[in-house]
Formats: sequence, C-alpha cells, structure tokens
Amino acid sequence: MSEFTFASSQPGQVQEVDLADETKSDRPWIVIVWNDPINLMSYVTFVFQKLFGYSLEKATELMLDVHHKGRAVVSSGSRERAEFDVY
Repeated sequence: MSEFTFASSQPGQVQEVDLADETKSDRPWIVIVWNDPINLMSYVTFVFQKLFGYSLEKATELMLDVHHKGRAVVSSGSRERAEFDVY
C-alpha cells in the first residue's frame, strides 16, 4: 500500500499514516448473512448446506437466527476465506 498524508486538526502539522499497517489485522474476518424479504427460508438453509458444508440441523439453526434476529455469523477466518465465501 502507499503512504498517504492526512492533515491533522492542528494547523501547520501533518500526520503520515501507512495504510499497509492499517489494513493488517490479527482478528478474523467474519461473514454475516442479513435477513431479507426475498429469499425463502428453505433456500437459505440449502445455501448454508451447499456453500458452507453445514449439516441440515446447523443450517436450519443459522437460518432461524437470520430470520428471528435479523442476522447470523456464518463463517470466520482469513480475509481470503471471507472473500471466497461471499463471491
């Protein structure tokens, strides 16, 4: 990544931020599925089974979390894995 210079709130001072350091993280990335009015609950369960390899019971549990709570975390891990899961 490149270095960018951002102006600080103090006149006459400039703070440099290395964006490469800003994007590195030891925390796992998470994939969240949000509730929507379009997809049927049976379809969401099917997708969880096929895409993430969940059992019928686990896929149903996650689907019900999405339905009742509005969202559910369906996977976590590296950035590359999260990007693979959503594309």
